[in-house]
Amino acid sequence: MLLGMNLLLWTRSVTADHRALLDALAETGYDGVELPVLDGTAEAYRNIGKQLDDLGLRRTGITVLGPDKSCISDAAAVRQAALDHIRWAIDCLELAGGEVLVGPYHQPLFQIHGKPPTPIEIERLVDVHRRAAEHAAEAGIRLAVEPLNRFECYVCTTAAQAAELVAEVDRPNYGFLYDTFHANIEEADPVGSLRRHLGAIGHVHLSENDRGSPGKGHVPWEKTLRTLKSSGYAGWCVIESFGRRPMNPGPNVRIYRDICASDKEVYVEGHDFLRELWEKV
Repeated sequence: MLLGMNLLLWTRSVTADHRALLDALAETGYDGVELPVLDGTAEAYRNIGKQLDDLGLRRTGITVLGPDKSCISDAAAVRQAALDHIRWAIDCLELAGGEVLVGPYHQPLFQIHGKPPTPIEIERLVDVHRRAAEHAAEAGIRLAVEPLNRFECYVCTTAAQAAELVAEVDRPNYGFLYDTFHANIEEADPVGSLRRHLGAIGHVHLSENDRGSPGKGHVPWEKTLRTLKSSGYAGWCVIESFGRRPMNPGPNVRIYRDICASDKEVYVEGHDFLRELWEKV
């Protein structure tokens, strides 16, 4: 199992000030970390890449679209802004030595109007993501778009929709992100949806149903990991948890309380739980 830790639990921007945290994650036994790619300079990403090289930590990246950037907008300029942002994030991740860029970069969070996506919106999304995937291929980066639950987006909310999008984009470096938290809300059979769409999955987020530490809630962890392992899945599995620390995006994802007693509970106990369960299954 390639096991990573999403750094959004601590910050939206990783800097040299986070060296002690990175040391702790390496010591815990993680294979890599997931870098927020939301803002910052090219030099900053190059520098953090060097730090991670020193620690032997591989890296993936996660980005989102701001309110003025959308792949499905009626306005060509807004769609272009979305494509420009995704290309920028790809370039930053390349400088950091990253492998795969993930996230819900189909539409801005919480822009919901109560209707399903239209055919023209899907057509626009496919066009933007196909061009983004081609740019990513030149950088040696894979893409994995993330379906979110119905309370955060409307254009892509299920594994089936995401798999259809992957088929339409039809680029070898383009897949989707299966997230246990969102699947727990949207899928009648979360493990069944994982099994059915394994061929289109390029990344996995291991997130408890309350966004806390894996193993503390009711996500079907044993069945989930057994399905991944038996399929020969060789991609990343990344722990994603949120709290309400000053630099954490908790309020942006509707987290109003600290789910866990401490960060260490998430990154140590979550790591150990998943490693041991992977061996068991």
